[in-house]
Amino acid sequence: MKLLITGGGGFVGARLARTLLQRGQLDGKKIETLVLTDQVASPADLRADPRVQDRTGPLMAQCEALRSEPFDGVFHLASAVSGECELDFDLGMRSNLDSTRALLEALRAAGQASGKPSKLVFSSSVAVFGPDAALPMPSPVADDTLPAPQSSYGIQKLICEHLISDFTRKGFIDGRAARLMTVSVRPGRPNGAASSFFSGILREPLAGVESICPVDASVSHPLASPGKTVEGLIAVYEASREAFLGRLGMNLPSINVRVSDMLDALEEVAGSAVRARVKFVRDDRIAGMVANWPAGATAKRAARLGLHPDASFADIIRQYIADCKATPGGEAALKGLA
Repeated sequence: MKLLITGGGGFVGARLARTLLQRGQLDGKKIETLVLTDQVASPADLRADPRVQDRTGPLMAQCEALRSEPFDGVFHLASAVSGECELDFDLGMRSNLDSTRALLEALRAAGQASGKPSKLVFSSSVAVFGPDAALPMPSPVADDTLPAPQSSYGIQKLICEHLISDFTRKGFIDGRAARLMTVSVRPGRPNGAASSFFSGILREPLAGVESICPVDASVSHPLASPGKTVEGLIAVYEASREAFLGRLGMNLPSINVRVSDMLDALEEVAGSAVRARVKFVRDDRIAGMVANWPAGATAKRAARLGLHPDASFADIIRQYIADCKATPGGEAALKGLA
């Protein structure tokens, strides 16, 4: 089979690619070609695999060629992140909405020419939920909670869900949307997401660097490890339309934790000196955005697919440490450990 991962050079995309290549098959079919597209080149280990084709450049610029290139399956992960979309409205609309529409039209054309529509998994977001004056946001939010996003990013993700739903209804693709929870712990440098601190308050202290938390310790949010996120994306792809149980958007599993719980877990795993590197300095812009996010989420439909959340947040931190130790040069990210 031939697969496409948009955003394949990013952290989640690259991890998904590695997992698929290691498995060697998806949905019972052998993976022969894996095309990775992104603004930046994919990691060297992926480019070295003979099954991988690496394509660099804006997704919009690649979609015209994709109209004549059929794919068995697509994981659409490419996206501008939440903070970027609030600061630059045009960037968010171009990167999230316009690019998705162009990709869907390309898949429609290729599928109609080949007679076989692609199966597509869209990485939606917990950001589709928000408070509404007429219908208060429940805590936790569930698969059947009415989406009411209060950010440009969340609105763009929800619009894309609806587009994918209609393209699926028309038979142009076989689409489904996995609503990702905030992924923690992400390695590397902070990105432009407003949620970036949910990784930064762990990653930086473990590296021996002070980190600023821009919200109160009482803030609660649904989080998931990178491994559980990738597991969820694959399970959503492999689920039959019947097993997916109707509605397009499905919450992926998470653990619902407060910032204080995260720091308690950090101290449990790494010690009090590491925790002490986290300082609280409120950022009203970020705190205001976070206040409109869900404090927790449930994922009953995902559980019926055999998906379950991480056992504890301490386990998530231990997974991050193990990943760093297993990565060449990764020990540098753990310089803060005694």
